[in-house]
Amino acid sequence: MSASTTAAGAPAVKVAAVRVVSGVAVAALVAGVAVLGARLPSPATDEVTVPGALVDVPFSPTRLVCAAPLVLPQERDADDAFDPVPVAPLTSLVAAVTSSGGGTVTDLAGGVVVERLGAGATATTRRWVTDALVVQAEPTDDPATVAAATSSYVTAGDLRGLAAASCQAPTTDAWLVGGSTELGATALLVLQNAGSTAAVVHLDVYGATGPVDLATEQYLVAPGAERVVVLGGLAPEERRVAVHVTASGGRVTAHVQDSTLDGFTPTGTDLVVASAAPSRRQVVPGVVLLATDVDDPDAGVLRLLAPGTAATTARVRLLGPDGVEDLPGAGELRLDPGVVTDVPLGGLPAGAYTLVVEADRAVVASAMLARPGDPTAQDPDVPTRERAWVPSVAPADAAAATDTQVVAVPDRATGTLVLGAVATSGALDGDGTATAQVRVLGADGEPVARERVELELGRTAAWDLTDLVPAGTRVRGVQVVPDDGAWLAGALVAQADRPDGTLLSVLVPVPGDLVAGATEVREDPRLGTR
Repeated sequence: MSASTTAAGAPAVKVAAVRVVSGVAVAALVAGVAVLGARLPSPATDEVTVPGALVDVPFSPTRLVCAAPLVLPQERDADDAFDPVPVAPLTSLVAAVTSSGGGTVTDLAGGVVVERLGAGATATTRRWVTDALVVQAEPTDDPATVAAATSSYVTAGDLRGLAAASCQAPTTDAWLVGGSTELGATALLVLQNAGSTAAVVHLDVYGATGPVDLATEQYLVAPGAERVVVLGGLAPEERRVAVHVTASGGRVTAHVQDSTLDGFTPTGTDLVVASAAPSRRQVVPGVVLLATDVDDPDAGVLRLLAPGTAATTARVRLLGPDGVEDLPGAGELRLDPGVVTDVPLGGLPAGAYTLVVEADRAVVASAMLARPGDPTAQDPDVPTRERAWVPSVAPADAAAATDTQVVAVPDRATGTLVLGAVATSGALDGDGTATAQVRVLGADGEPVARERVELELGRTAAWDLTDLVPAGTRVRGVQVVPDDGAWLAGALVAQADRPDGTLLSVLVPVPGDLVAGATEVREDPRLGTR
């Protein structure tokens, strides 16, 4: 199938806002060697070149940390008609492991195995979630490829929405571009440490007028623990927020639970996960827009931040079903340093897009999509809304363009695969095509459909996964295996259609953090071994 034929301050002490999970620390399975640089300084000379040798090392297990259930709001001082959580959130985990020696699902501390994933070509699991979980896949002669997603499905109340996100790989550096702390908005930063040592986490918060002065910048996250920081206590009344998380002593995962209200009417809940690191080119996939007016509140926005100390100029381009075009009004956009900027996406034709931001200096980016719903009984004049945050993904170079992408489909949702053909060098609308095999994974983990897709450079197309499989087939994941050539920036748009409106989340593949099968090792002449 080709695209031409199918398209589509409380920060640390409030009990209600801090959740800590204790337990036995997990023993890290790490295979690696000390790799020294190709040019090493010497006491006698400025630098010296040391020949290296390739040493085979085994592939490491692939490990993902999954979000716990939503942090529930505090009870209001009102009667039952204004219960902020009139229905319990339904939280579940879906994991798809491919080409591995099996794996496990454990608690955050790693001391309790809650499920084992069988060895073989593929395996999937689906389970209800009451706490943060870790999915680990074991490699064989090939690296393990795993995708997992948690989702909280809430049909009414302050947290109404489909809050879903791909499980994340632990890191020491993450940019969370999304959320707000203005009146009616709640932004909770959730920090998780699945390692065996305590991590000291440093926060930098940026707002609509620049970097925010914080009363507390550092937080200790114990091994096997989760900590929640109320961003409204650190940076109150910020309409636009971005958070830079850095960790020392251990690796952590982080996300922002973002929810908004218009009076008593819910206007969306989602999880903000890490965007790509600062870069002069940012790519935001899976931007599926409705037809809206320029100033429509359901139009969605592109959020940008230049985190350096100097201003920069950015150009925003759209890769759509018909090719490449500038985003109206964003052909030459000035970004002041440290200032979070929202660029409206209203006035565009309905369809699936990939956004590409090119700037003179490094920037970070994300997008927010919105969907209208029906009013509630509490306020029949205000319609509900749903929102979904889409992180940017790292622009692939030629070597990474063939990386397999796997995304799990959240429970209670259907999925639409959106792929954008992005040139790894040169013009976005250059000649050529990107091709890949798409494998749709069923309930037992086996591929239930295989499709060959072909997409011209500079274009974006979408495929409804239910159209690719026999009627009634339960879909648990989708795998994209690109050929050599251009990069296919992928995302999964997950939605649950309800009588009162559509619930929405957008999930992106998690970048692989694998140890290569061969590592170059060099002697250090400073150690006297040469």
